[in-house]
Formats: sequence, structure tokens, C-alpha cells
Amino acid sequence: MIDEPSTKPYLIRAIYEWCADAGYTPYLAVQVDEYTQVPAGYVKDGQIVLNVGGDAVKNLQLGNEDISCSGRFGGAAHQLMIPVAAVIGIFAKETGQGLVFQAGESAPPSSAVPPEDTPPPQGRPQLKVVK
Repeated sequence: MIDEPSTKPYLIRAIYEWCADAGYTPYLAVQVDEYTQVPAGYVKDGQIVLNVGGDAVKNLQLGNEDISCSGRFGGAAHQLMIPVAAVIGIFAKETGQGLVFQAGESAPPSSAVPPEDTPPPQGRPQLKVVK
């Protein structure tokens, strides 16, 4: 079975673009865990809501594995890194319209996961006839 890519990052990008086209302010609701890099002082009950509009953040990257940008909190600059799995919603501030996702457990960013060392197979390869 082939691993299909998640639709979640595509849906996040779609709602973000819809907000931008309509002149709305896109907000991300995030379940904070050990892989989420946000200012801890702004986390409430393990969650944070972030304004990710063009006026609020710089260098926004809406990737398939994570969302990154830089923003200011209380006048101090912070680099944010949010695993897509940690996003629990994206919505327009002005209307509340958007999408809510099931809260899931994040995984470490793919760049932080060391490659698994798999030993090469031993012996001669075996083939089977499948009817």
C-alpha cells in the first residue's frame, strides 16, 4: 500500500489563500507540544492561536510537514515552527469561517529524525510466484 500524502497541509493553504483573497485575517489554532516552537508565555491550556496574516508575520512557509515564520510577541521577535499535525484549525478572524481538524499527536520535523539504519538483506534474494 502506498502512503498517500495528507490533505491537511493543502486544506490549510487553501483556507489561508481564501482569507487573503477575501481580505480576512487568517488565524491558526495550534495544539502545543514538544515539537511546536512558539513563545511559551502565550500558550493557554496547551494551545495557542496565531495571527498568520501578511501584516503579522514574515517569511511564512506553509509546508507539507511544518509551518514556519517569524513574528513579534510583546515587541520581541520569535521564530515559530509548527508541525502541520499540531494545527487544530485555521479560520478567518472576521467571520470565524474556516476548518477545524482533529487534534493529533505531532511528530518531530523530518529534518530532526535521524535516518534508520537498516542492515542489508543477508543471503540470496527469494522470489515467489503469486497467482
